[in-house]
Amino acid sequence: MLGISEHLGMKHSNRGLVTLVFALLLLGPLGVAGAQEDSESLEEYAETPEATEAESCEDCHAEGIDNAPIATLEMLEASVHDGFECEDCHEDVELGSHEEEIELVDCSNCHDDEAETYIKHGRLTVGVDADIPSCSSCHGTHDIFEPDDENSQIHPLNMPETCGNCHENYDLTENHKFLAKHPVETYRASVHGKANSQGRYSAATCNNCHFTEGTAHRILSPDDPESTINHFTIPNTCGNCHEGVAKDYWDGIHGQLVARGEIESPVCTHCHGEHQIIEHDDPRSSVSHSKVAEATCTPCHESATLNEKYGGPAGRLTSFIDSYHGLKSKAGDVTVANCASCHGAHRILPHTDETSSIYSDNLQQTCGECHPGISNELAQTKIHQIDPTAEEKWPDFFASMYMVLIGTTLGGMLIYIGLDMFRQIKNATKGEQVQRMTKWAVLQHSVLLISFTILVVTGFALRFSDSWWSLILFGREGGFPLRSLIHRISAVVLVLVSISHLFYLRGVRGREFVQHIFPSMDDITHFRQMISYNLGLRDKRPALRPIHLRREV
Repeated sequence: MLGISEHLGMKHSNRGLVTLVFALLLLGPLGVAGAQEDSESLEEYAETPEATEAESCEDCHAEGIDNAPIATLEMLEASVHDGFECEDCHEDVELGSHEEEIELVDCSNCHDDEAETYIKHGRLTVGVDADIPSCSSCHGTHDIFEPDDENSQIHPLNMPETCGNCHENYDLTENHKFLAKHPVETYRASVHGKANSQGRYSAATCNNCHFTEGTAHRILSPDDPESTINHFTIPNTCGNCHEGVAKDYWDGIHGQLVARGEIESPVCTHCHGEHQIIEHDDPRSSVSHSKVAEATCTPCHESATLNEKYGGPAGRLTSFIDSYHGLKSKAGDVTVANCASCHGAHRILPHTDETSSIYSDNLQQTCGECHPGISNELAQTKIHQIDPTAEEKWPDFFASMYMVLIGTTLGGMLIYIGLDMFRQIKNATKGEQVQRMTKWAVLQHSVLLISFTILVVTGFALRFSDSWWSLILFGREGGFPLRSLIHRISAVVLVLVSISHLFYLRGVRGREFVQHIFPSMDDITHFRQMISYNLGLRDKRPALRPIHLRREV
């Protein structure tokens, strides 16, 4: 049997158990709800750092507070690094605050292949030269896009501006002795630059010429044999776009010399230029019709050193300039033949090569491009004739004789007519003059004199196109085409006046003129008397025949 105390203890124990059960039934739902709230709070707490990390950086970087670099979530989400957090790249930066100067981002953590390739940039070396471009110099920082995105700094349309940040920087170009001054500025004015500015993705930009093995991370200086702008690799570089031209070049004598290591042999840039390449039909171009001979071909083919080494003849430019082709070309004619018309532009071969355009058996076809129907004999005429052989001395003989005749004839006429005019003027003050020619004859001779004078002036303007008087007359834009037109008109007028003289000779005065036009022994006596009279040594004028010596001359 239990005691009272035991019974009371049991009673109190049962009463406590009932109370506990009742409390659990009453507070259970509230406990579950509280547990759920605590769980949600933990999740929110766990998510808070991720949601606020970039937002915390934006507090300063969104508006550039204290000169902080501009960087926003919007920029990052639009870039190729969408999904990255700030600390993924800025590993040394703690959330909230950091030192003003932070370590540069090490892109090689992800881009290890590119970092391994990027050792040099031109003549600068990574880790040695402080001015060498970093990843951000070309790609940007928080706004990096895919290369084919027009917003990308390395998009073809934006490459000139990106490269120009350094290559148009005066301090950098002077510090590193860049020989190419303003390469980007001159590029923009070139045929490639203009096409690029018009939105043509196929137009060559910096990367097309300077990227070695197709990567911008391997840009080498010209002295590196593997460089795309090394002397011996330039034809292949240009050939990436100009495939057919490159093939012609390698087939030609210049390409053959380059292939065997001859540094003097010209490559694409020698003739066309580098960054400043312009259309070949632009008068400013070094390969334009009027400049190709003197500006492009001459520096090599008139070089005493090169001619001695390769056995080339001298005087090629002189012989061309003195020819009709050369004179017309120098005067600006864009249709007359120049060096490239006969020798070719890229597939240039010596005259001994059977496939050359100037091989003897091919000359008729070559010349026939401009002169249809030309005979083979005429096509064989020597063009660059500097030192004629003995049997070919006749041209020089006649040229010398022609100059002597011109000098003596014109000189004698000027002296004789000058003296006669002086005497005529003196006599004119003493009395009336006798009209010896009809009005029609005066008109004919006046037109003859004017047309002949104009013909001479316009002809010499072609030969001496760079003389001061020629520039005054025809130096303005369109002047030389006008010269050509005036020259031809004068020639036609001169011929027509000469034909009219033939009709004049059929008349009475004309037949009398023919009878007396030929010199006779009396002319010698008359000449001596007229000289004495004109010099004042004889008072009376000698009797004149219908056709006297002066008119015969």
